[in-house]
Amino acid sequence: MAAAQRGMKWNWKLMKTYPIPFASAAALFSGIIILLLGFHAYANVIWFVALVLGGAPLIFETIRKVLKKNFTSDIIATLAIVIAILLGQSFAGVIIVIMQSGGEALEDYGFKRASISLKGLMERAPKLARRKSGDSIEEIDVKKVAVGDILVIRSGDLIPVDGTVISDEGYVDESALTGEPVPKTKRKGDKVLSGSVNVSGTFEIITNRISKESEYEKIVEIVKQAQRRKPGIQRLADKYAIYFTPITLVLAGAGYLITGKIVTVLSVLVVATPCPLIIAVPIAVIAGVNKAANESIIVKSGAAIEQIANARSIFFDKTGTLTYGTPSVANVIPTGKYKKLELLRIGASVEQLSAHPFASSVVQKAKQESLKLESPSKFKEHPSRGVEGYIKGRRILVGSRKLYEAVYGKDFPKEYDELIGRANAEGRLCTYIFIGGNLEGIIMMHDQLRKGVQGMIKDLGSMGISNITMLTGDNLANARVIADAAGIKNYKTSLLPKDKVSIVGNETKRGISTIMVGDGINDAPALATATVGVAMGAHGTGISAEAADVVLLVDDVTKIADAIRIGKRMLRIAKQSIYFGLGASIVLMVIAAVSGSIPPAVGAVIQEMIDVSVILNAIRMH
Repeated sequence: MAAAQRGMKWNWKLMKTYPIPFASAAALFSGIIILLLGFHAYANVIWFVALVLGGAPLIFETIRKVLKKNFTSDIIATLAIVIAILLGQSFAGVIIVIMQSGGEALEDYGFKRASISLKGLMERAPKLARRKSGDSIEEIDVKKVAVGDILVIRSGDLIPVDGTVISDEGYVDESALTGEPVPKTKRKGDKVLSGSVNVSGTFEIITNRISKESEYEKIVEIVKQAQRRKPGIQRLADKYAIYFTPITLVLAGAGYLITGKIVTVLSVLVVATPCPLIIAVPIAVIAGVNKAANESIIVKSGAAIEQIANARSIFFDKTGTLTYGTPSVANVIPTGKYKKLELLRIGASVEQLSAHPFASSVVQKAKQESLKLESPSKFKEHPSRGVEGYIKGRRILVGSRKLYEAVYGKDFPKEYDELIGRANAEGRLCTYIFIGGNLEGIIMMHDQLRKGVQGMIKDLGSMGISNITMLTGDNLANARVIADAAGIKNYKTSLLPKDKVSIVGNETKRGISTIMVGDGINDAPALATATVGVAMGAHGTGISAEAADVVLLVDDVTKIADAIRIGKRMLRIAKQSIYFGLGASIVLMVIAAVSGSIPPAVGAVIQEMIDVSVILNAIRMH
């Protein structure tokens, strides 16, 4: 019973949202029933009222589009509705109203359904701040923060405004802004940017800029500017309408000259009503969108799924897109008497009490090796430097050079500088294990390429993508390692958000359908600039999801290849419907124009038979 009530409520809501196709269909079938009962005049009245009330909004909308120089596939249908009203051909006119309004409603509803999963991705913008006043701390709206306010930034907090550190040092992840995968140490006097994350410790900042002037808001504004500059994409249906509409008008005019009857014009327009463009293409598009949604790929518009199929150039962000975005253990190099796995076990035993990203990676590696960890005593965390603890009475330090120098008051051993230099040149990061005051091991960390990326790059090439480029704010050494591992020949490094916009924009200006794939705040402007922007929604930021045309809901960049394949199949099926449907319409138009033997009502029924065939073909996309 409850399910039935929910269904009725849902159907009523749907009818309220799209009244024209539902009301017109109800009027059509009501009139048919009344006609069968012998009340022909009443049936015509019902159809005529439905034609006028349903057709008027469609006529005005088409006029509005034409005045804006947007010549769409609706023009023929609108002309047919106007002439049907003037000639009193209500039955044929109502069918056209249903087709035109139904196609628009279908497409609108399909995208609303497909976009439900995007809720919650748009919430990353800093909204709250913790302002310190004397000994008290109050939580306030970020818009109320003033220059000079002292804010407390706790571990895990999103930094709400640009500021300067005025207390103990912290460890800040700026990867969403800069693309650099490694968190940075922020000490007293260092600048911090809004939109970055405090990953360790608690510190205080003094506000340098109010919310609307901070780095995050600057990037938001760049996104808005890019979206305003982005040229409108001509939809597939409208491309064919440009050629089909004049052909239809010429044949309609020829029919009038041959037969001398205005009703012949309506007959030509009725059989010409481009259902393949009005309904069959939207059905194929929505079917493609739903198929993509089943693969956790959310497409925001029909233009996006059409254009992604035509792409010839693709740009990838590095950190968090091609890579996992968090450093993992690449190698453990013994420098003393301990073996590799024993060093890993000792280091992970101390690191397991830390929430630092490096510590988590070391512990995860130890678990992969099935190592049994011990609980350290006298554990102490040195913010942004490392950790300290005792295992079986031995003092263990795991961390940076500065940790060793701070604890022991000695310079870091120089004999390993060449080894460390080579590692850094290869894009690797080093953390050190000290046991009893001696350097016993070096843990090499790297930002790991995602699984399947190499295969994806090859697939993209086979699908006609001629330009594959990696764009990153990271340095050359780190970028080269990832690009080589992925099989990407073209890469550009140390880029700011505006640099990415310029590179992507230059490609689109050449008329090349371009895809940009990214996850961070710094990628959002380029996502908005590309023909199709694709955001990594599973762990990405709200602003990147907002700026993108396509959002991947799973943490798998290889889904971009699936999206392109779905787009290509959708385009192929849609074109089949267009070629058959418009071809049949042209044949019928010639017959109607030359012979004048197809009454509008009969033409509407024949057109519906064509419609059913192309719709069934479009449904194959499922």
